[in-house]
Amino acid sequence: MKAYIPVQDFGNAFSTFVAQNKGVNKIDRIQEGGKDSVKIIIIFCIIISTIILIFSRYIMHLFISKNETKVISLGVEYLSVVSIFYLWIGFLFMFYGLFRGLGLLKICIVLTVISLGTIVVLAYILASTSLGERGIWWSIPIGWF
Repeated sequence: MKAYIPVQDFGNAFSTFVAQNKGVNKIDRIQEGGKDSVKIIIIFCIIISTIILIFSRYIMHLFISKNETKVISLGVEYLSVVSIFYLWIGFLFMFYGLFRGLGLLKICIVLTVISLGTIVVLAYILASTSLGERGIWWSIPIGWF
């Protein structure tokens, strides 16, 4: 869902901030910026998660015809599962930004591969259980951890 794109951008901005401050050896500013980033991510993710939880049906109506009641119901369930974990993806993007800013790109690559691999494997496994497509939805936030 595009709702977490701003959090990706927080991570990108934090990456630049970290790299600049690392370059001038101001580690204390990195720590201070990290604390501020955590606050911003918490506030943003709580707000966006609440909006999505409250208005998920209306959000689905933006993309799906109102006649498609089954699709809308499934979409609402998906949004309800994934949106409650936006805070965690926010932190993940912040840590990616930290590692990129510190020049630790291999960590970002490894974490991304592990995250995506976990999502794909769990989606396949959980979809074949009684959870069905709901198993796919749960694989996404589990993969973020």
